[in-house]
Amino acid sequence: MNSVYFQTMGMAIIILLLVMFYSKIRIDNRETKIYSKQLIVTFFSLLFDISIILITYFCDIQDVYYILWILNKFYLSTLLLYSALFTEYIVHISKPNSKYDFFNSSLTSYKLFNMVCVFIIFVLPIEIYNTNGVMFSYGLSISFLIIVIVFYVLVMVFYTFKNFKHVVRKKYTPLFSLIPLFLLAILIRKVDPSVLITTAIASYVDLIMYFTIENPDVKMIAALNEAKLSAEKANRAKSDFLSSMSHEIRTPLNAIVGFSDCIIEDKTLEDAKSDAKDIKLASENLLEIVNGILDISKIEADKMEIVETEYNPVETFENVAKLVKPRIGEKPIDLVVKFGSDIPYMVYGDGGKVRQIITNILTNAVKYTEEGSITFFVNCLNEGEYTKFVISVEDTGRGIKPEQIDKLFTKFQRLDEDKNTTLEGTGLGLAITKRFVEMMGGKIVVQSKYGEGSKFTVYLSQKVIKMNKPEDVESQELVNTMQIKLFDFTESKVLVVDDNKVNIKVALKLLSNYGIEADFCESGFEAVEKVKMGNTYDLILLDVMMPRMSGVETLKLIRESVIYDMPVVALTANAISGMKEKYLAEGFDDYLAKPIEKSELYRVLLTFLNKKLKKKEEVKTNTVEIPIVKKSAEKKKVLIVDDNKINIKIAEKLLSHYDFLEIDSALSGASAIEKVKTTNYDLIFMDIMMPEMDGVETLHHLKDMGFKNPIVTLTADAVDGSRDKYLNEGFDEYLSKPVSINDIDKIMDIFVNKG
Repeated sequence: MNSVYFQTMGMAIIILLLVMFYSKIRIDNRETKIYSKQLIVTFFSLLFDISIILITYFCDIQDVYYILWILNKFYLSTLLLYSALFTEYIVHISKPNSKYDFFNSSLTSYKLFNMVCVFIIFVLPIEIYNTNGVMFSYGLSISFLIIVIVFYVLVMVFYTFKNFKHVVRKKYTPLFSLIPLFLLAILIRKVDPSVLITTAIASYVDLIMYFTIENPDVKMIAALNEAKLSAEKANRAKSDFLSSMSHEIRTPLNAIVGFSDCIIEDKTLEDAKSDAKDIKLASENLLEIVNGILDISKIEADKMEIVETEYNPVETFENVAKLVKPRIGEKPIDLVVKFGSDIPYMVYGDGGKVRQIITNILTNAVKYTEEGSITFFVNCLNEGEYTKFVISVEDTGRGIKPEQIDKLFTKFQRLDEDKNTTLEGTGLGLAITKRFVEMMGGKIVVQSKYGEGSKFTVYLSQKVIKMNKPEDVESQELVNTMQIKLFDFTESKVLVVDDNKVNIKVALKLLSNYGIEADFCESGFEAVEKVKMGNTYDLILLDVMMPRMSGVETLKLIRESVIYDMPVVALTANAISGMKEKYLAEGFDDYLAKPIEKSELYRVLLTFLNKKLKKKEEVKTNTVEIPIVKKSAEKKKVLIVDDNKINIKIAEKLLSHYDFLEIDSALSGASAIEKVKTTNYDLIFMDIMMPEMDGVETLHHLKDMGFKNPIVTLTADAVDGSRDKYLNEGFDEYLSKPVSINDIDKIMDIFVNKG
């Protein structure tokens, strides 16, 4: 009866462990699953053990022999299952990453082995007897159990010594506790056979094991601490972001507000223009910051899309270089631009994001370079229908420390903050750049030596649409550009719809520069009413985001109200990637982002107002001819001297409207001299910058030959003082490129029509 005290204490421990384990959040892994089964098996083992002891003590063994027989069989089965579960635990902690082992409880073979062993225990005979209050069991059933337990012990020992170096030592504490406790139980049993503590020992081992498995309490505390740290980190990031945004947004706003006040007080037009330029620069900086925030927000929300279209890569690269050059300002930096000769003429991809990637990298180079050079180089590897661009930007700036390169593409992160207090920027540019490159399936590599400079290289594959430029396409583009500038918009009428009065004022001011008759209204309802009342417009600029009735709703009502095609262009500040395609799909004819860029507005005007001019004049759709009143006079001979065939073609096109001219050309000063020897020209247009013999030298040669007719410069040298400089050299008049038809007309009136 003495042994029942140990079993009772063991039962109390197991019940306490069961309550603690199942009342708290549990970690769902293999360790805890094994442990939960082990607790249940121990509970029933103690229950059977206590029942056997009490029945033996209070009853005659012969009267309850079959009950004791069944209880003993169940008790022996729990001992076998406990040994199996404990072995499974030791094997698991010895091979935690093993995908397969015999003791994986999900495997049928392991379960089947234990079921067979339990069946054999029930089948094999067992003898029970009670002598002087001590109950004994023996027989083949117990012998078989001992064999199985020995097998499990050997397995535990094997895995323990095999993988002992690779596991956490404390996880073996239950095993190291179990061995001496069982040896102690055997010794006690030898001294006093009435003391049975084997099952109680299992409960003590389970108690030790509770603190070696992934404890739910400890794990929960760790999870809470991790959540707390994450929350604190997020809060700090939010505070840093707000602080950074406050500084970055207020800096250009301060310039805008300050210089606006200055314009009000300025006494001269020159001062006002100077302040206006500063306002424009600050506005562009502010727009860049807002666009960066929008881009990173869309990327984080996984809503940024790749919008693929056909684009001219070389033109894109050149435009980026032109836009970045003014950022250099007065810094002593040379911007070197080199493009490979085998770059395809047209490719298919997201040209807008390619432009932004290069802009961000070049801007970063300008920002961190005080002197020296920035080399922008683009090469490519053409393979079948794809080309791989290798875009590199190398600078002689301050460079990056090796340990900081990993932080380079982190949001809101600027390196060497103590040295960069005077630099503007949000720290978003390179983070956005990396995400764009990855979204397009490319790669970006950074090489840097601190104190000497950095090199960023981007690898991007794009589909080739046209490998080579069509013949004379460049000439035609430039000729068309010159012709386009001759269009007159004064007979066109445009409606501006916007709920913001300031935006309306800006749009009307820009349109007035082209002599356009502009009307406006401040809501979609008013715009629809104007159209219903019979007002006709050649173009409607319609704000998309308006209260009560949006631009999309207004567009639908306008389309329903008129029977003729009235072009409607989306005018919106929603300028993030993919918006143009969205609004075109909604039914708009084109898209114009705020703040309105002059070049984009001009493009829209040409696209839609030009159509009306063509219809009025019944001009062929494949050409652009400008109606010009031609002069009538006897034939005059004009010589155009320029080393560039495209420039000659443009000049010839402009002069072709004068039917009284015979036009000739020369590609060099020497050729011009030879032509003058045989032909008497009434007028010569002379380029200045030509190889071998420039325009000034050619002029002096012609004067020495006795040529007395007018010679007019036609040059791209348009800096202040150039006109006086060339007139002093002996030229009769000065024209700078690009030339307008009005400039040509003035020259004709002065030198050709005077007679």
